[in-house]
Amino acid sequence: MSENKDPHVSTPESRESEGEKFVYDFTEGNKDLKDLLGGKGANLAEMTNLGLPVPPGFTITTEACKVYLESGEEPAALRAEVSAHLDALEARMGKKLGQADDPLLVSVRSGAKFSMPGMMDTVLNIGLSDESVVGLTAQAGDERFAWDSYRRLIQMFGKTVLGVDGDLFEEALEAAKEAKGVTVDVDLDAADLKKLVKQFKKIVARDAGRDFPQDPREQMDLAIKAVFDSWNTDRAKLYRRQERIPGDLGTAVNVCSMVFGNLGPDSGTGVAFTRDPASGHQGVYGDYLQNAQGEDVVAGIRNTVPLAELESIGKKSYDQLMQIMETLETHYKDLCDIEFTIERGQLWMLQTRVGKRTAGAAFRIATQLVDQGLIDEAEALQRVNGAQLAQLMFPRFDDEAKTELLGRGIAASPGAAVGKAVFDSYTAVKWSRSGEKVILIRRETNPDDLDGMIAAEGILTSRGGKTSHAAVVARGMGKTCVCGAEDLEVDTKRRRMTVGGRVIEEGDVVSIDGSTGKVYLGEVPVVPSPVVEYFEGRMHAGADDADELVAAVHRIMAYADRVRRLRVRANADNAEDALRARRFGAQGIGLCRTEHMFLGERREMVEKLILADTDAEREAALEELLPLQKADFIELFEAMDGLPVTVRLLDPPLHEFLPDITELSVRVALAESRKDANENDLRLLQAVHKLHEQNPMLGLRGVRLGLVIPGLFAMQVRAIAEAAAERKNAKGDPRAEIMIPLVGTVQELEIVREEADQVIAEVEAATGTRLKLTIGTMIELPRAALTAGQIAEAAQFFSFGTNDLTQTVWGFSRDDVEASFFTAYLEKGIFGVSPFETIDKDGVGSLVRSAVAAGRATRPDLKLGVCGEHGGDPESVHFFHEAGLDYVSCSPFRIPVARLEAGRAAAGSTGSDSR
Repeated sequence: MSENKDPHVSTPESRESEGEKFVYDFTEGNKDLKDLLGGKGANLAEMTNLGLPVPPGFTITTEACKVYLESGEEPAALRAEVSAHLDALEARMGKKLGQADDPLLVSVRSGAKFSMPGMMDTVLNIGLSDESVVGLTAQAGDERFAWDSYRRLIQMFGKTVLGVDGDLFEEALEAAKEAKGVTVDVDLDAADLKKLVKQFKKIVARDAGRDFPQDPREQMDLAIKAVFDSWNTDRAKLYRRQERIPGDLGTAVNVCSMVFGNLGPDSGTGVAFTRDPASGHQGVYGDYLQNAQGEDVVAGIRNTVPLAELESIGKKSYDQLMQIMETLETHYKDLCDIEFTIERGQLWMLQTRVGKRTAGAAFRIATQLVDQGLIDEAEALQRVNGAQLAQLMFPRFDDEAKTELLGRGIAASPGAAVGKAVFDSYTAVKWSRSGEKVILIRRETNPDDLDGMIAAEGILTSRGGKTSHAAVVARGMGKTCVCGAEDLEVDTKRRRMTVGGRVIEEGDVVSIDGSTGKVYLGEVPVVPSPVVEYFEGRMHAGADDADELVAAVHRIMAYADRVRRLRVRANADNAEDALRARRFGAQGIGLCRTEHMFLGERREMVEKLILADTDAEREAALEELLPLQKADFIELFEAMDGLPVTVRLLDPPLHEFLPDITELSVRVALAESRKDANENDLRLLQAVHKLHEQNPMLGLRGVRLGLVIPGLFAMQVRAIAEAAAERKNAKGDPRAEIMIPLVGTVQELEIVREEADQVIAEVEAATGTRLKLTIGTMIELPRAALTAGQIAEAAQFFSFGTNDLTQTVWGFSRDDVEASFFTAYLEKGIFGVSPFETIDKDGVGSLVRSAVAAGRATRPDLKLGVCGEHGGDPESVHFFHEAGLDYVSCSPFRIPVARLEAGRAAAGSTGSDSR
């Protein structure tokens, strides 16, 4: 989806003139108001409504953010609304924001409709100042806690609000720990932290050009603006493009009274999942960190303990948390991701959301919830998507292979990833663009690493757990990830990693297994996934983990097949691909490209046809090709017996079957210099020059070939008809469909069809066999789509060739533009996704819709399909369902994805996202 603004949204002026409410107390909203309150704000309101322990606060709406982003200024009414809600919050808490003796502190957190972990800004401990830190000390009875909270505020505020380089604070913190001779923050005492606060304030003054603000309201107002601004940071835009999140949604801002997990050993913070987000299994999953604030957990800068250990640390809080988790999962009827803080034994809920999960977990959880009676099969189908299914079909490491184990971390996001070790995002992107596969290795990742994470095959960190930034983002993107591999010492400055005395330099190949957490040296061979083995009929559901996943996939696929309207065919050019497609559930072949049958040894026969000077020579060349074509079709009809097979007649430019013009010219020139020139090479060179075109994809190809080379299409039709007759006489059930490519006017189709009908009649007479061959065309030119009503008079079916249709509608040469300027178009938000990957609904899609309507108006029983690459794209499948097509056709390995998405489309899904 594009970052462009929606032209239909209301203007800032209209929203304010309508007296729109821009601030909601947590008691006023609910989980269904995500468009207005963002996911975080809506769910905080929902938990408040459920009576769960949520710190009081309020949410500034996404509409306020939109006004700010569009006009550059906050809504005029916003400050007064914030003040009114802040007054109410202060009255409820019995203290004022930042007051000297007993300060109210708040957090200011982002919260868009769709989860964007770590991509936007958060500031904790707002309200602290040189005066109020003394009051906080008295209030908490803990000087170290107060100064630790203050240094955190200056660090976060300086980086996110004032734009100070975050590394400057980190370096100062590391230096303080080194001077103290400690390795973790909690070992710094109050005196150390006071010194650090002074140093942090000097960094702010020097690098921000202003002092750290002492006015608590100024802190809050600047933080709110910073959160609004963070919607349009480069990393947020990149994440939205990756996840196909619209760019005009804006973010809400949540102002919440602070609760503190850094008040000592009876305090802490954590993240919990109601089920394992990596596997889907039920149990106690999550991370807990004593004496810490929430950012310490998700940042992965300190290694956590498993959530189960909370039971021995604070059983009362643990039991309450388990009860709340059960309440939330039953209420949301899904896996919930929960952030919580314990302040001196008191549990507080800071956030809940439907949790991101791996592809395998998505399928397992969907079927588990059906079995528990929480959702039905139709809803289970909406809980998964084709992109997740495609991930499950990726290969996995071979358990029998000889490996060299380097270490083991936390299995954060499954998959088998192999690549060269790189230690920063810039190198990951650079090497990836050069065709290298890389593994991004970091101590921990942060939002600035997003572009490197996207470029990498997998992510490996030495710190953090299943809820760290690396883990959450990797799971959302379907990237393999291993976190918290503590035995690995990562040195990003020296670009290397050491483990047990072994040094791994940048460029060395490593393999990571996101399902087991194992890290290997070198390339580990892979084997097919159990899901692919299931689709190929080589695996059945059983009791072990892999079989449990297969059983979940089987159940959901079976339901999708029952409810879908769209049939799914394969693009296959030979019997081997056809048989594989059939095993994957193909209901026929939607595209057999006959030009692939003319390659290899047969190329010489095509050369004879091109070089033919007389009718006799041309007919002889066609006679030589006929039995070979017939044999190809017999194999294909046998493999797909009883199912339709759409055969596209020869489509590419003829020069593709001739030698390269440069190589041939050099060969002829060298031969002439030796005075031993080959007559055939000379004729070939003349033919190559004669057939050379500046833009061959818009030249002599498709139906044009059939019209200017007598007998070419007739030979192919005869081969199809004779193969069908032979198969039928052998008690088979061939269902051939002949497709004429690149038709732009009905007259072209009428001429070819007349010739084809004559050939078919001749074959029927000669074999004594009645054939039911249908003749149709590809709609791949704008003119064909615009005159579809006329073309339908001569066509029994249409198949939309969306690859060429996209090229001709946009004026793009796919082979050139994707490598030249598509990256810039994606970065600038002109495209949300390549129009060759997902169909352009407004442009190309408009032509498809009009052609469907016009074609069926002429011929109500017109069969309609699509055979371009879009036929296997999840989002495009939904479009084709809505447009009224009868089938989609795609490559064999994408057939299960198309089947699943066709089912989702029929069951009422509004899209293929599962965020």
